[in-house]
Amino acid sequence: MTEGLLGFAAMFVLMALRVPIALAMGLVGFVGLGLMRSWPAAVSSTAGEFVGIGTYTLSVVPLFVLMGNFVTRAGMSRDLYQAAYALIGHLRGGLAMSTIAACAGFGAICGSSIATTATMARVAMPEMQRFHYAPAFAAGSVCAGATLGILIPPSVILVIYGIMTEQSIGALFAAGVIPGLVATAFYLLASAWVTRRHPDWGPPGERASWKQRLAALRNIWGVLALFALVMGGMYGGFFTPTEAAGVGAMGGFVFALARRALTLQRLFDVLGDSARTSAMLFTIVIGASLFANFLNFTELPAALREFVTALDVHPVMVIVAICLIYVVLGTAMESLSMMLLTVPIFFPLVTSLGFDPVWFGILVVCVIEISLITPPVGMNIFVLSSVMPSLPTHVIWRGVMPFIAADVLRMAVLIAFPVLSLWLPRALGL
Repeated sequence: MTEGLLGFAAMFVLMALRVPIALAMGLVGFVGLGLMRSWPAAVSSTAGEFVGIGTYTLSVVPLFVLMGNFVTRAGMSRDLYQAAYALIGHLRGGLAMSTIAACAGFGAICGSSIATTATMARVAMPEMQRFHYAPAFAAGSVCAGATLGILIPPSVILVIYGIMTEQSIGALFAAGVIPGLVATAFYLLASAWVTRRHPDWGPPGERASWKQRLAALRNIWGVLALFALVMGGMYGGFFTPTEAAGVGAMGGFVFALARRALTLQRLFDVLGDSARTSAMLFTIVIGASLFANFLNFTELPAALREFVTALDVHPVMVIVAICLIYVVLGTAMESLSMMLLTVPIFFPLVTSLGFDPVWFGILVVCVIEISLITPPVGMNIFVLSSVMPSLPTHVIWRGVMPFIAADVLRMAVLIAFPVLSLWLPRALGL
């Protein structure tokens, strides 16, 4: 156990020295394996992780990334925002609510919170500025709404969790649907609460006619068709998750072509961006896997399990403690790295306590969502700041606080009622 704790300390020191997280994890894992076993074993383990990245199962990740990039290029995010705006934009705070609803819909075909933040900032922020929304409230709605992209299926984070823990990706996707809707509802309630306290922060937008509303709804048929094709094909038994990702990527490509959103140069840009994102994800996976291999030899997971058993506390309190640890780690670590680093430690503990691994996966992703908008790392905050450089970072931080409070309440509901996560997978026989 001591070796494992020293490994964590060494990794955090490297991170403090601004060593990239993937390299820090990989380096500590390699050196730790070399010292505890042998250097040939460390080299063999490293080579095995690089070879393992080429497995068929992991090809689902770049395919979903490619699908998200195609639908972003096709302009589907703007259609979703306009449809939500037509329906509820005339309400007090309606533009912020429209942004959250559009983020939820876009997350269902994109699967990336960072991409959702960058896209929706360009779509929604100008409209909220035009109606004189408070900058903090407008920014908070974009950053918080974008976190839904990693929970509502298809989700790259859920795919990687499923591969790590050998859980059904289909079951994880189904388990994320109702919690995703619950998260959307809590964010909408947070927006309503803010504008109730500060009516001038979210003035009503223009009321659309029923003709305009129907026209806006007709424009989102592509989003609904692509989601139905991917998810319906997978749960109907026509596709495996990897095949569904391939069909989704092809569907996104066809929509982008049909909308004349692709030129040869833009196609190369989409492919290049997808390759870079996938390479970044896989690099983090390799580094985290090496570190996890090292931790397994230190017997830290087993020691942690014995320690918790000796405490004789209620198992739910262990889950609460794990969630708090994730929140703390989220203030200093990037979300995917945090999950890859901690799941090998917490997963054996959680399953030994009798909790459902699919339910735990949803909780992990929900806590990671919170880390995307918590200081000082909050990736969504920095993405929005880069897209809107005139908006001070401290203003964005202030804007996300009501939504962080909504996240805490949502986590309490999901912990108290596991059926919200598990009902749909069980109903589908997964």
